[in-house]
Amino acid sequence: MTTVDYIGTIGVSILLLAYLLLLLKAVTASNRIYIWMNILGAGLSTLASVFLKYIPFIILEGTWMLVSIVALFQRKK
Repeated sequence: MTTVDYIGTIGVSILLLAYLLLLLKAVTASNRIYIWMNILGAGLSTLASVFLKYIPFIILEGTWMLVSIVALFQRKK
């Protein structure tokens, strides 16, 4: 595996773990840990997609990261 593969794999793994924790009701969608896992996972996945120059996933993961950042700031209100 290449460095980009590791970055993408770690990012996707974090996203999937966050989703699993949500399904198991270990966290809620407004939980700070869940939001940060989404930001980190989507950010790493976006970075890997940028290195691969794969536009659809840059858009998908980049949007996921931005939406999670917005959720983080809304949570602080």
